Amino acid sequence: MLALTSLASACAAAGGARPASDVTGASTPTRPRAYPVFETRDFAAAVANGTRTRTGRPGPGYWQQYARYRLEATLDPASARLEGRGTIRYLNNSPDTLRIVYLHLHNNLFAPSAMRNEVVPVVGGVDLHRVAVNGRALTPLAPDGRGPGFAVSSTILAVTLDRPLLPNDSIGMELEWALTVPPDGAPRGGTDGEVFYVAYWYPQMAVYDDVSRRWQTDPYMGNAEFYMGFADYDVALTVPAGWLVGATGTLQNPADVLTPMVRARLDSAGRGTDIVRIVRDEDRGVGRATLRGTDGRLTWRFSATNVRDFAFGTSETYLWDATMAQAGDATADGRPDSARIHTFYRPERRAWAWGNSARYTQHSVDFLSRYLWPYPYPHMTAIDGPTSCGGMEYPMMTCIGGQRDTMTLYSVTVHEVGHMWFPMQVGSDEKRYAWMDEGLTRFNQGLAMQEFFPGYDRESITRDNYLALARQGSASEAGSVGEVELMRHGDLYPIGTPAFGIATYDKMATNLMSLRAILGEELFLRAYREYGRRWINRHPAPYDLWNTFNEVAGRDLSWFWRTWFFETWTLDQALASARRVGSELEIVIEDRGLA
Repeated sequence: MLALTSLASACAAAGGARPASDVTGASTPTRPRAYPVFETRDFAAAVANGTRTRTGRPGPGYWQQYARYRLEATLDPASARLEGRGTIRYLNNSPDTLRIVYLHLHNNLFAPSAMRNEVVPVVGGVDLHRVAVNGRALTPLAPDGRGPGFAVSSTILAVTLDRPLLPNDSIGMELEWALTVPPDGAPRGGTDGEVFYVAYWYPQMAVYDDVSRRWQTDPYMGNAEFYMGFADYDVALTVPAGWLVGATGTLQNPADVLTPMVRARLDSAGRGTDIVRIVRDEDRGVGRATLRGTDGRLTWRFSATNVRDFAFGTSETYLWDATMAQAGDATADGRPDSARIHTFYRPERRAWAWGNSARYTQHSVDFLSRYLWPYPYPHMTAIDGPTSCGGMEYPMMTCIGGQRDTMTLYSVTVHEVGHMWFPMQVGSDEKRYAWMDEGLTRFNQGLAMQEFFPGYDRESITRDNYLALARQGSASEAGSVGEVELMRHGDLYPIGTPAFGIATYDKMATNLMSLRAILGEELFLRAYREYGRRWINRHPAPYDLWNTFNEVAGRDLSWFWRTWFFETWTLDQALASARRVGSELEIVIEDRGLA
């Protein structure tokens, strides 16, 4: 593995080997030396407060906030209009008194006045009809800003409380709203007229964490993704009869929405690993796939525990396949567990390999449960969505859009399934540190593809080899004026350039390959898994990942973190000389890299 070996050598040289002029006697300028990784003031304060440690473990005083949502939504496909209402119970587990709480209104991205760094269809934002706290209806804040009341700025809803929310107390909120599901062209969801993938559709509590001790209120601008807290969801979705629904969580009322034939096939799919065609071409529609409902509508009820979001997809055109996947011992009772696999797609998508999507999803869960740690959720669902879904992850779900073939459908499926580990379980801040989920997932994706495709070429750069492509992508940008460091907010990468994708996907995946070469497979994997397990259902910062690797490896790797996460130093090495010394061969590597 020539590229990997060279990169690992460069890391070692930056960390303390003698500079090129010392080795060769030449007078050429030496490579810049890696200096320490300095903690932010916030992280140092979290360590002092006992919520974080310098070993990578959560501190004894670690805390995080929590919420419980009860949501209802009615979708009218003809108008693409969604009417929503719900309650939120927000628990303040912090030691702080909160006088204002913040929520995200992500669909305000589509309002005419929204700030954004991507082109999106403008269909209007979120219409708020009611905001109430502890039973008291609120009105927009007065110009002097005195509360109680609420104010909306871009995609952020600020609610000023009439009574401060004390530590270990909670508040209840009631909300009613409406929005238009955006058309194809909206990032990460929308509708193409046949299928609806409805994402970021409800007011969602912002994160208040132990490191910043502030609310994360960065607006959603289109490019950078999300930082979400963990919560429980109880959701009722009303759609026309005959429409199938796939969603985060477990369907609670199958007998109220599905015909006996469909329920029998679902039961059959839950008993083995064969693919079962739950709804076939001839089964679609009212009275065949679903019951007839009241007034031509049906309400599907789902529940999910300890997840960071809730999304759903629906269409009257969908076929439905299902099976089971091996998920490891997720319950830690000494017995193997399994997860249901569901895929929803249009008949014409069989030409794009969607008829095999259940098998692809099944293998993705199986492989990642073995390589990382067991898959903890009751199901994993892949949905054929509008083209602009691309590949996007949600708890227990992925929306996949665009034309695919066997290779590209499997690759996007396993990538999005990989996000069920990062960031769905290991809940990092995707806005500020996109590499913490995208780069790790790109690395895991490449390993899964090596197992799934017999004869997969592990070294050559082809469209099939995602790890080789990651190295190529990272190398292609290295040293250019367009290269950007990893430690940059996702909305601050240059627009219209490949800098974001190369840094957060390719370079981070390459960093992991390099780190594996430095530490060795066994030690690398032990540290990698340990980081994940420590931070399941928690909110790690970059220092938690770095400190975990330092502790498990038993060495200070700050030279590596500094060089490859904070800097864009170039890599240029050459074979300076080779000579035989007794029975050994002495090779001198010259480091020519400069800042």
